[in-house]
Amino acid sequence: MELNGKRVLITGGSSGIGLAIARVMISKGARVVISGRNGKRLTQAAKELEANGSPVAVVQADVATAEGRARSLEKAIRVLGGLDVLVNNAGGVRAGRLEKTTEEEIRAMVEVDLVAPILLAQAALPHLRDSGDGLIVNVASGIALIGAPFYATYAGVKAGLARFSEALRRELKGEGVHVLTLYPGATDTPMMQSSKAGPELGFTREPAEAVADALIGGIEEGALEVIRGGETRAKMIATNRDDPAAIDERFLTMKPALEEAVSGHSAL
Repeated sequence: MELNGKRVLITGGSSGIGLAIARVMISKGARVVISGRNGKRLTQAAKELEANGSPVAVVQADVATAEGRARSLEKAIRVLGGLDVLVNNAGGVRAGRLEKTTEEEIRAMVEVDLVAPILLAQAALPHLRDSGDGLIVNVASGIALIGAPFYATYAGVKAGLARFSEALRRELKGEGVHVLTLYPGATDTPMMQSSKAGPELGFTREPAEAVADALIGGIEEGALEVIRGGETRAKMIATNRDDPAAIDERFLTMKPALEEAVSGHSAL
């Protein structure tokens, strides 16, 4: 896909990966609307993006709610005059043992990480079809490919989003709307600030800009998915498929340290 002139809505676009995606898309000539829950962050993001001479519209909305999804999509259509690209980036996480995770936290992850992107994609589809060259980007997670202890619910909803993307891509093939799935690894974003897991536990964080650049490359090439983590991640995915017990043993050796490091990881 050629991004120049494309009309784009990015959820969770006020910081982290979403903001980085907005920045690169604007540099490619796209017209962008970003949505997010935090008004202060949205204002700061808009000022940063507009400093490069590109006007950006913002929507303060929680896409985990029906009202927030409707408001985000309505403003994007009104400001842009249509929609070519939907980036389902908004997400939330609460790590820790399942027994210590509250029902409210579990439901929050299900709503924002899985239900919201499905329903927003559904609502956006008529507009993306009208584009004739539409695209849905669903931001999953590396944990959707390799389930990590203490991220059981997060892994479940992100894996659900990944399979939704795959199925929807096949459903829409040949109909003018493509679906691409992004699998970031550990990324240096506000969402990761409360996690103490580092490289020694397999959480080597890369800049959000690197993830965004890789995504844009994938969009331009018509890729089906973009997986971060390089050869190391690819080998681990293969091992998880061919010898999952080996991955079980690998996590067993680090379980106490990993639990301590991520027990406070919360961004909901």
